[in-house]
Amino acid sequence: MKAAVLIEPNKPLEIEQLQISKPGPHEVLIRTAACGLCHSDLHFIEGIYPHALPAVPGHEAAGIVEAVGSEVRTVKVGDAVVTCLSAFCGHCEFCVTGRMALCLGGDTRRAPGAEPRLSRLDGTPINQMLNLSAFAEMMVVHEHACTAIDPEMPLDRASVIGCAVTTGAGAIFNACKLTPGETVAVVGCGGVGLAAVNAAKIAGAGRIIAADPMPEKRALALKLGATDVVDALAPDAAAQILELTKGGVDHAVEAVGRPASGELAVKSLRRGGTATILGMMPLNHSVGLAAMDLLSGKKLQGAIMGMNRFPVDMPRLVDFYMRGLLDLDTIIAERIPLEGINEGFEKMKAGHSARSVIVFDQ
Repeated sequence: MKAAVLIEPNKPLEIEQLQISKPGPHEVLIRTAACGLCHSDLHFIEGIYPHALPAVPGHEAAGIVEAVGSEVRTVKVGDAVVTCLSAFCGHCEFCVTGRMALCLGGDTRRAPGAEPRLSRLDGTPINQMLNLSAFAEMMVVHEHACTAIDPEMPLDRASVIGCAVTTGAGAIFNACKLTPGETVAVVGCGGVGLAAVNAAKIAGAGRIIAADPMPEKRALALKLGATDVVDALAPDAAAQILELTKGGVDHAVEAVGRPASGELAVKSLRRGGTATILGMMPLNHSVGLAAMDLLSGKKLQGAIMGMNRFPVDMPRLVDFYMRGLLDLDTIIAERIPLEGINEGFEKMKAGHSARSVIVFDQ
C-alpha cells in the first residue's frame, strides 16, 4: 500500500510502498477513504513535538472496514467509520469516570516485541503515529480507535470530524458546556476554530467573536455563525473584544496553539469567564492567569480533543451535518491526492486555507 512516511523532522514526507499486518483479535483493518491535514501533524513533521521515526503521520480519517479481529464487537466489515486518536481502554479510572479523552490507551497498542502494524517491504518496522497513521491507503487500529457512522455520510466530510470538528465542537459542548445566550470568542479560525464557531451557533451562543489574522478565515467564520470578527494580530484585539461584549466573553477558546493566541483568549474574558486551550502550545510554554484574574473568578482549562466521548459524539456530529446544522463543506478548503501532501502542508504554514483533505482512490 502507498503511505506518506516522515523519515526525519523538517523534511518532506516521502511516498513509499509499505506492508500492513493482519488485524489482531481487537483490531480493525480500514481502507482509508479520506484524511484531513491537521496542524497537529505539522507539529510532529517540524519536530516541535518529538516522535519515534520513521513514522506515518495522519489521524483525521474516515474509511470502510475491510476486516476485523476475532474479538471485535463494535464494528463489522463494510461499515463506514471515522477514526479518532483518543483510543480508549474502557476500564481505567479515566474511562470509567466518563473522561475517555484522558485515557492513555496502553491496551490499544501492540505489546513490545509484537509484529509491527506497519513495515517496509523488507520487514523494517515503521512507527505508527497516534495509534492511527492515516496518511496511508490502509490502517490497522484498535477497535476503540474508530466508530461506525451513517453509511450515507460523505467520507471526505466525515474525515474532518475525526479531529478538527470533534475537538472544536467538543470544546463547546463538552468542555465549555455553553448555555444559550453566553458569549464566545474563538481565537484561530483553522479547522478546529471554525468548528468551534459553528458549534457555538448550534448551542445558541448570544455573541460569537472570531479572531484570526487572515481576512479570508474571518470571512469563513462569519459564514459559519460568527457575529463579529477581529484581526487577532491587531494591537487592540483584546480591547475590541471587551468593547463588543461590554466587558468580555463568558468563554474564550484558543484553537491554534500559539502563545499570543492563549494570551488573547485570557485577556478577552469577563469576570467569571473561562479560557479553554485546544491548540498544541510549544512544550516550553506556559499559559497562566494573573492574580487579579483569579480574584475575578476567571478560569483556565485544557480540553484535549474537545474532551470527547467519540463513540457517542461522532455519530451525533454526523447527524448534525446530515440535518444541515453543521457546515463541513465550508471547513474543507480543497481535496488533494496523497502525492500532494507536502504542498498541502506548505499551504497550511502560509495560513490561508481552512482544511485540506487527502482523498484516496477507492
